[in-house]
Amino acid sequence: MTGMSFPTTQRPMPSRSMAIAVAGGFACALAIGKALPVTMDTISGALSPLCATAAESSPLDKVEPIGSYALPNVPGKRVTIVRVFYGPGGFSRPHRHAGSVTAYITKGEIRSQLGGGPVETFGVGQSFFEPPGSTHLVSANASTTEPAELIAVFVADEGAQLTTLLE
Repeated sequence: MTGMSFPTTQRPMPSRSMAIAVAGGFACALAIGKALPVTMDTISGALSPLCATAAESSPLDKVEPIGSYALPNVPGKRVTIVRVFYGPGGFSRPHRHAGSVTAYITKGEIRSQLGGGPVETFGVGQSFFEPPGSTHLVSANASTTEPAELIAVFVADEGAQLTTLLE
């Protein structure tokens, strides 16, 4: 639509521990997306190692699969959708994605920084985009007292490992 703008705001850089929790949450979200549409038992088994790395942030951080669908008009590609919940102070470790990711904030505020870019804070109704292969250095709940939530939509090659945690 014409005439619409999508504001972004910059805020001070979050703590390193916050950034690590959000990146871990994204990693869990992507791992779930990769496992869909297999059974929930298989999903749980595939996610255990990745989600354990985010457990140090908050027991309230979790990822909920919404759906995963082959794109019939784009052979070899799949769209995967997950809901990511971050407890107060929640964050993920730095990571990268195999495909494109669009995140839409549904609750609270999320801090995000892609390699080489500024730290930005996104609120309810705002979204951000991660191009394939970009480094997501900061992914964190901007609040230490309130939860935050986002919907992540991934478009990647069928069978691709959607998230790779960085050392």
